Amino acid sequence: MVEIKSPREIEHMRRAGQIVAGVLRELAAALRPGVTTADLDRLAERLIREAGAEPAFKGYQGYPATICTSINDEVVHGIPSPGRVVRDGDIVSIDVGARYQGYYGDSAATFAVGDVPAEVRRLLEVTRESLYAAIAEARPGRRLGDIGHAVQRLVEAAGFSVVRDYAGHGIGRAMHEDPQVPNYGTPGTGLRLRPGMVLAIEPMVNAGGYEVRVDPDGWTVRTMDGSLSAHFEHTVLVTEGEPEILTAGAF
Repeated sequence: MVEIKSPREIEHMRRAGQIVAGVLRELAAALRPGVTTADLDRLAERLIREAGAEPAFKGYQGYPATICTSINDEVVHGIPSPGRVVRDGDIVSIDVGARYQGYYGDSAATFAVGDVPAEVRRLLEVTRESLYAAIAEARPGRRLGDIGHAVQRLVEAAGFSVVRDYAGHGIGRAMHEDPQVPNYGTPGTGLRLRPGMVLAIEPMVNAGGYEVRVDPDGWTVRTMDGSLSAHFEHTVLVTEGEPEILTAGAF
């Protein structure tokens, strides 16, 4: 059962989304060589709480931190640590979630730290472009397969691969709701979209193969072949017309 959000619920989700967007912007500004991922995590928790919200990830299924910080070959769910120092040439995915008045917002972006090769910047650009291509399909009457296909078509045309084992998701009173939103698919197939649905759309794109593995910490997902990975995410409302990005301005 996919929930259709009421106008009151959507207002709470707009506020949650804007809190997340503001925090992600602040974290991007703080991201530089020498900072630790634990430094970023402390900043994120302070900013979320000062905005009148709660960290969405902390304690979720036992997750120990406020944000996810995934570096280089890490795809998602990297755990911040005082021993993890960001270095020049890294790419860092920062995933932020907040709960406001019982409703969730979720956004992520991958940032290049200092100088990185042109092909690495291209990985980030293609992943970001694939997110907006997917968002353009989030309209009444379109289907989930249209969203996934938009990501897959653009990513694979660029010579990269789409992670198959993880997907976007519905979001609202719970962080993860139905439906799952894969980043690959066949146009015209899957759930038909309706106004009031809210989706967290989040392409995860590898420079090499799409296979991934989970570290012994039980959380950190990384590419099987050691290739770089990028991740971008927005919380998106399906309206009667154009999709509304509830986390607009996050990156």
